[in-house]
Amino acid sequence: MRAIQADRIESLADYAEVDTTAPEPRAGQVRIKVAAVGVGYVDALVALGRYQVKPPTPHIPGAELAGVVDAVGDGVDGLAVGQRVAALGARAFAQFAVAPAATTIVLPPNLTFEQGAALPLNGLTALHGLADRGAVRSGETLLVLGAAGGVGIAAVQVGGVLGARVIAAASTAEKRAFALDHGADAAIDTVPEGWRERLKTILGGARLNLVFDPVCGPLFEPAFRSLGWGGRHLVAGFVGGPIPALGANLTLMKGAALTGVDVRQFMLFEAPRARTHLQTLAAWCADGRLSPAVGRVFAWPRFGEALTFALGGQGLGKTVLRVDDG
Repeated sequence: MRAIQADRIESLADYAEVDTTAPEPRAGQVRIKVAAVGVGYVDALVALGRYQVKPPTPHIPGAELAGVVDAVGDGVDGLAVGQRVAALGARAFAQFAVAPAATTIVLPPNLTFEQGAALPLNGLTALHGLADRGAVRSGETLLVLGAAGGVGIAAVQVGGVLGARVIAAASTAEKRAFALDHGADAAIDTVPEGWRERLKTILGGARLNLVFDPVCGPLFEPAFRSLGWGGRHLVAGFVGGPIPALGANLTLMKGAALTGVDVRQFMLFEAPRARTHLQTLAAWCADGRLSPAVGRVFAWPRFGEALTFALGGQGLGKTVLRVDDG
């Protein structure tokens, strides 16, 4: 099979197309003929060896994929050869990849493979963050920072499904329009000067209950300071540059919580709940309440451009690599 692989992970230039043996599914796994792969900021960091957990080499990138089940390992129930699926797995920049059956969901017929590749990781991060870590309640007000990116737009949509009023923060008019088109109730820029006053105007006297923050950039502290009593600030990533700090006194003064959202460890320590969340996301897509936001789609030969684009963090929605093209 064809795969994109690097024997060392120092530069994206280390990656090239190779011919290698297709993986065999072990017990509890399925093998998927890959049609599309989600490409995120973390995928690019991992590919460069800059993530907190470094992969072994040779490394094949990609952890979020969609395609057709090609083979089924022992002990797998509810999945069969020929089904269209989306999955969280590994080594997905390839014609075939294996994934745990527990993190593989049947793709609703109304979703494309590109949408399937955009759904599992971002959707799970958003749902785990908002429901489990943030305990969002219907009628609460949610601010999403980095709202036009892959995980940000997922939080906008999931927050809306959960009944929150969603304010999307994004750096350009194009990004703010994208967030509004995908379900945000209001949008705000990210210029720090005077930002809190502009947010107060949008809030119109309402309390800000939650902040979903995959950026942790210059608005980290202003957003926390804008929370109302009992608010929750959810830290979901650090694409905004140097990791910021927060004075511990602010949590006491606001009666507020600063809470981490780590979907990798969530899947490790709370696997049954993660599985339930993935099924919930699929059901929401099937009934039209959720529609994964696909951004730029790259053909197979442009895999390097896809990783570079995702690393830049300037895309709208989820970047996707189409594996069955080229």
